[in-house]
Amino acid sequence: MSASLLISLGVVAAMVIITAWWLARRGLRRTPPPLKPGRPLPDFRATDEQGDPVRSVELHGGPAVILFVRGSWCPFCSRQVSDLTQHYRDIVDLGARLILITPKPLETTRRVAEFFKVEFEFWLDDRLAVTKQLGLLQKDGVPGDYDREYGTDTIWPTAMVVDAAGIIRYTELSRHISDRPDPATLLREVRKALKT
Repeated sequence: MSASLLISLGVVAAMVIITAWWLARRGLRRTPPPLKPGRPLPDFRATDEQGDPVRSVELHGGPAVILFVRGSWCPFCSRQVSDLTQHYRDIVDLGARLILITPKPLETTRRVAEFFKVEFEFWLDDRLAVTKQLGLLQKDGVPGDYDREYGTDTIWPTAMVVDAAGIIRYTELSRHISDRPDPATLLREVRKALKT
């Protein structure tokens, strides 16, 4: 190989490594394999607001919008709930359940929904078992001001639409901590799920 070819290959390799590092630093993520559209929603267990166990397989029979949110301490999650209220009635009128899965605490997250006068279902994943099972763990994602109360790890914000047969029809991981899917997109995906 010529010296110029080796230098060119070295430059390309360096660019690939720098680009990968840059993307990782920006928080960009790929959809974990178990959550790819077209696959069955994995069976997982959580706890509802009353402290009763719930399972994802209980969602069969109608469409569901599932939002994995970090909690009420997160201003972007609170904004997401606020934005969703504009399309909440349209989503539930289609027969879809709207479920927010959060690490903790349910009480404060619930207050956000009550403030906006919407009936979401809240499921608790307090030990992050579901989060880890689904590949949505954000290591050291809790800001220092909150880590004493909430721990250091949290959920990577994710939205899914599941059809009545329990098949994932749409998955969107937030590109950055600050962005969330457009509620109009979730409504459109619920309508599509009803046609499957």
